[in-house]
Amino acid sequence: MVKNKYLITGANGFIGRALTKKLIADGLNLRLVVRNPQASEGRDHFLVNSIDENTNWSGAFEGVHSIVHIAGLAHVLSPCNGAELKQTFESVNTFGTLRLAREAALAGVKRCVFISTIGVNGASNEKPFTAKDIPAPVDFYAESKLKAELGLNEIAEQTGMEVVIIRPPMVYGAGAPGNFGRLAKLAQSGLPLPLGSIHNRRSFVGIDNLVDFISTSLAHPNAAGKTLLVSDDCDVSTTDLFKVMAKASGKRALLIPVPVVLMRILGKILGQQNTIDRLCDSLSIDVSESKTILGWKPSVSLEEGVRRCYLAESNSG
Repeated sequence: MVKNKYLITGANGFIGRALTKKLIADGLNLRLVVRNPQASEGRDHFLVNSIDENTNWSGAFEGVHSIVHIAGLAHVLSPCNGAELKQTFESVNTFGTLRLAREAALAGVKRCVFISTIGVNGASNEKPFTAKDIPAPVDFYAESKLKAELGLNEIAEQTGMEVVIIRPPMVYGAGAPGNFGRLAKLAQSGLPLPLGSIHNRRSFVGIDNLVDFISTSLAHPNAAGKTLLVSDDCDVSTTDLFKVMAKASGKRALLIPVPVVLMRILGKILGQQNTIDRLCDSLSIDVSESKTILGWKPSVSLEEGVRRCYLAESNSG
């Protein structure tokens, strides 16, 4: 059987939709893993109710050359204790990933590209993260991704299936969920914000750069067996990011220069310490090794990537 299909999990998510569009434009033959057949828009698809340790992948890998595993659990909305929360993340992100990889390897799939998270390295730094750093995850989500990475490398050793691990930072783009979406709305609001004195350094990756990086990793022979970090290769402070976002949205940035130490004190008092830490701490990434291994460089600047966010929004409106 000719194996010329590329299976994409999480195909209907933020990253999955953009990657699907990119790979179809590149002429690849895809099979999309979806929960709703309508989400596949009539393309070759494989239906699942959920991805965990019990998922039935029978028939999913017929004719499949490689897979990109994007699907995962990033947030748990229902209240639960620590043990339950850890188990919930591991069920999907660890055991679900490893079941997928084992079944794929048994079916003769050549390569598995796994979308992990820079959170495996840690939540903040003074020196840019590299793939060689000792992992230091600080939450159950990042821990579950790290355990999946370790398990994938074991499966690669046992079966010969090529594994590529990608650790992105916060991903931004039109319609991005989570923290970036909230930041984008704040910047567009024109409201005065106490963010004028933050001199940290943070790495981000635009959706266009990320899917180009994934596409390159899917095909490049040097990617096999590697853990790769990715970003726009342009670190900015939170203050400067808001200025870029405000300009792109056509608003003037009204940033009040509140000292970071005062913001941290207020964050503690108001129970928002984690939010303030994410705004004020540095999290930078050294992507020089990834660029060398793949012969890759980001094609879209941060300024242009942010501009495209608001351009897409205005066009859709």
